[in-house]
Amino acid sequence: MSDKSIGQMIEDKGMTAPRITPADIESNISSEHYFTALDGVDGHFRGGPEAQGVRNAQALSLLTFCVLVLRNGFTVTGESACASPENFDAEIGRKVARRNAEQKIWPLMGYELKQRLHDAK
Repeated sequence: MSDKSIGQMIEDKGMTAPRITPADIESNISSEHYFTALDGVDGHFRGGPEAQGVRNAQALSLLTFCVLVLRNGFTVTGESACASPENFDAEIGRKVARRNAEQKIWPLMGYELKQRLHDAK
């Protein structure tokens, strides 16, 4: 079940208490950045002799990272690993990594909302 369909169920049931929505998550993201583990290794060793013949280059190229920078500057990460090189697709890897990063925002924003509700009492 997607986050949007769960949100729709909540609305359909007439639940109106404060909550975090998918739109809240999206609006809290300031920027997004993607790279593979191989990109990271290449960047680390850029120009040096170690950049030649990176060990396990194919395996590193199948691991995609997403870094989401939130409005307050906090960062969350998501990963996507592909087991079969034949199935690797960069676009799908980025989408899976982003979804995994987004899932880490929910508890952070949930805590923030709970604290605001507590402080308002």
